[in-house]
Amino acid sequence: MQVRKLGQGGLKVSALGLGCMGMSHGYGPPADRQEMIGVLRAAVDRGITFFDTAEVYGPYTNEELVGEALAPVREQVVIATKFGFKIAETGEGRDRIVGVDSRPEHVRAVCDASLRRLGVAVIDLFYQHRVDPAVPIEETVGAMADLVQDGKVRYLGLSEAGENNIRRAHATHPISALQSEYSLWERNLEGRILAVIRELGIGLVPFCPLGRGFLAGSARRAEEYPASDSRAGDPRFQGSNFDTNVTVADRVREVAAKKGSTSAQVALAWLLHKGENIVPIPGTRCRSHLEENLAADGLVLGEPEMALLDGSGQSAAGPRYNERLMAFIDR
Repeated sequence: MQVRKLGQGGLKVSALGLGCMGMSHGYGPPADRQEMIGVLRAAVDRGITFFDTAEVYGPYTNEELVGEALAPVREQVVIATKFGFKIAETGEGRDRIVGVDSRPEHVRAVCDASLRRLGVAVIDLFYQHRVDPAVPIEETVGAMADLVQDGKVRYLGLSEAGENNIRRAHATHPISALQSEYSLWERNLEGRILAVIRELGIGLVPFCPLGRGFLAGSARRAEEYPASDSRAGDPRFQGSNFDTNVTVADRVREVAAKKGSTSAQVALAWLLHKGENIVPIPGTRCRSHLEENLAADGLVLGEPEMALLDGSGQSAAGPRYNERLMAFIDR
């Protein structure tokens, strides 16, 4: 597994990380805990050193899972977690997200809680999960920087932040990584935001790099998913949007057939070829999919193949979240 650098502060991680959300949250009932511990430890054995979680995944239970699984190999791995949502005490899944909260006192409280759940002395990469429009970014990042000074956090990140807030945050304290959705079917970063993070030397961590399974060829229509699966309410899996988005997946499948690889490997390799500062974090509950994804690290795409994939479209049809969740994205 290649090693890549995020930001300018010395944070080095495997070229592919592992997004851990789906083990506990978002894709139906949580998976078997012991099996997920096995998947996480298998990822370490195969060279993955970068693991992504958040307090809101579960909520809270995913941090506990990741912490338990990685405890025996803590010094070998980089653990990233996120804060910034206001979470209701009751409810199911995304219904418990009732707003955002990045007040400095909340930042400090969430950090301490995440440290306890993860069972670690320091969080390697601490992200603001969503920008809070009610709190100046300088105040939030200032509180995050205090956590670095206190030895509770090593590096800072932002998630789904826009150009202006990225610049203001980085001027307050160096930002190592921007986490945002970026893939062959979600291209909103191209242009200004990608240019800004390259200018500032900030790494990019694309989540949902396989389009929630769409680019891997495993997607079904929204109505075929249970209500507990977020794809049941995903506009891109519904109606005519689904039909249009199949064409993006077809383009990936065309390249995969020529390369003798899988669609998932091509979609991940495309991201890896887009820049040395890019570290995708595909998620999985399955060891065979883990192995499949890891093979993307060695897949070489030539200029004609990259050009074909680049031309697959600027973004898929339909918004990537419902209206309520889209309102939390800083664009």
